[in-house]
Amino acid sequence: MKLSAAGLELMKQSEGFRSCTYLDVNGFPTIGYGHRLLHPESFALGVTEAQAGEILVSDLREAEQAVERLVKVELTQGQFDALVDFCFNLGSGRLGSSTLLKVLNHGRYEEAAEQLLRWDVAGGEENAGLKARREAEVVLWNGGAVERKKAA
Repeated sequence: MKLSAAGLELMKQSEGFRSCTYLDVNGFPTIGYGHRLLHPESFALGVTEAQAGEILVSDLREAEQAVERLVKVELTQGQFDALVDFCFNLGSGRLGSSTLLKVLNHGRYEEAAEQLLRWDVAGGEENAGLKARREAEVVLWNGGAVERKKAA
């Protein structure tokens, strides 16, 4: 299974685009749509949105493969998209050791969706951005379309 257009749009919206290198919340050099720079990677002149989109598509393959490897039950497209976004954001290790995965692999889909909502904490406090992202993942999980934020 591959991430759908709706899943990709959620990922882009959640990550946000940055044309120049910045340090993420964990202090890692990052660019584009949440692409972590690995040595010797460098984008001294920055990236365009189109370049960042191409990098994102490449980066998300790892998250897709992790979901395929870890999940032992059938998934809808929306459920797959939500889990790929979760993995991209938090890493496959977090999914692999989570209660979310345990209940999902026992076929308890509703409970698994509820577990997504528990992953909205950063630095010991609820984070509004993570909360919105998890809520959007649940919308995808349940087969809905995530509304795009309108530019101000």
